[in-house]
Amino acid sequence: MMPSFKQLSASRSRMDYLLFGAMAALVLLGACCIMSAVNSISWSNPVVRTHLVALPVGALAFFIGWSFNYQIFGEQWKYMYGFILLLLVGVLLFGSYQRGSRSWFVFPFFSMQPSEICRVCLILVAAAFLNLRGRRSRDISSLFSLGLLLAPVFGLIMMQPDFSSVVVTLPALMVLLYCAGVNVFYLSMIALLVFVSGFFTISWTYIYLHPELLDYAWVRVFHGLAHNAWYIAGFAVSVILLGYVLWWFFRYLRVFLPSFYFVLASLVVLMGLGGGIFVEHQMKPHQRKRVEAFLAPKSDPRGAGYNVLQAQIAMGAGGMTGKGLFSGTQSRLGFVPERHTDFILAVVGEELGLLGTLVVLGLYLIVLWRIVAIAYTSSDRYGYLVCAGIFGMFFTYMLVNYGMLIGIVPVAGIPLPFISYGGSNLVASLWALGVVQSVHARRLRA
Repeated sequence: MMPSFKQLSASRSRMDYLLFGAMAALVLLGACCIMSAVNSISWSNPVVRTHLVALPVGALAFFIGWSFNYQIFGEQWKYMYGFILLLLVGVLLFGSYQRGSRSWFVFPFFSMQPSEICRVCLILVAAAFLNLRGRRSRDISSLFSLGLLLAPVFGLIMMQPDFSSVVVTLPALMVLLYCAGVNVFYLSMIALLVFVSGFFTISWTYIYLHPELLDYAWVRVFHGLAHNAWYIAGFAVSVILLGYVLWWFFRYLRVFLPSFYFVLASLVVLMGLGGGIFVEHQMKPHQRKRVEAFLAPKSDPRGAGYNVLQAQIAMGAGGMTGKGLFSGTQSRLGFVPERHTDFILAVVGEELGLLGTLVVLGLYLIVLWRIVAIAYTSSDRYGYLVCAGIFGMFFTYMLVNYGMLIGIVPVAGIPLPFISYGGSNLVASLWALGVVQSVHARRLRA
């Protein structure tokens, strides 16, 4: 049941102060850590200046997100979708080429990474699409339609290429789909697609690191799937035959599963191979180095594994309570690269110790808890889905950054919102939480 105008007016000015407090604490702590991380380098002034400029812009984005009725995004989602495509096409045509990717607009006094803004917009668009489908959002037709809608967006992102943006966006959409009631089997097929693509990419990189494995014939065949058309055709035939055999076997056991499931699973495996081949050929040298560092960081301590090992050394040097802000040696002396972006948690660990990293983790958990709580009190399904997608986004950010630090996740070049340096990410993250606050402000009173 939709809320009355009186109910909305009475709750419009309300804010979730726990969420706001945790967010503000993260922003303040992040500003201190960034200034500490770059204090000893020659180009620290532009970094600090950019961050200090991004802070008020992000604050404005937060209050705009909070003040505007979030339902406007649901009504105008088609225009927002067009805005996403316009930004992504624009950055391919006019963006700056940096570190192997064309992902930035560079202006005289600032730069912007449009994929950060587009990620939040995409969550709002996908939530609106699923909300309009109602109960039909659980059907395979809705999932297929949403896939067609999102395919151009992911295609443009991969053309940059910006793999890290996909790493964050896809899990957020998966959480959104689950909360929309999409059949778990279909979600498992999406997960299988991602797993198979990642499996081929990581396995081929592992073979590259251990060429002696090519002495085995089956390894040579597997490696040939990356570029040999005959091997690919043989693999496709084998997968189709295996799907048929499994279907026949289940029928023999009197387990009558729809044949559509086996056909879909076979297609997903083949699409996963195609995705792995695409990533293999699109992957830049510095991105491949990240996978190599994940697989064997100690095999190349001065090369691919340097970043991870130095970050872990810095964490260990901090001990329980740390050396104090602006007192870290590993980070200030430059041993930890990308210390103000990808490995900002190493700075937190060295200067604030294990307790500092746990405080950051605790603040993030408070943010996630409040997003979930706000989702359950939303006045409509659209607000619930928006919160679900934003929860998935921040959960992925947290999981990947802490996973990178302890070596269980490949270095993906993904910032930790509010803590890492990055104006575009800070503004987009604050805007996202502003939208969540808008859902809270316009909720029905319990």
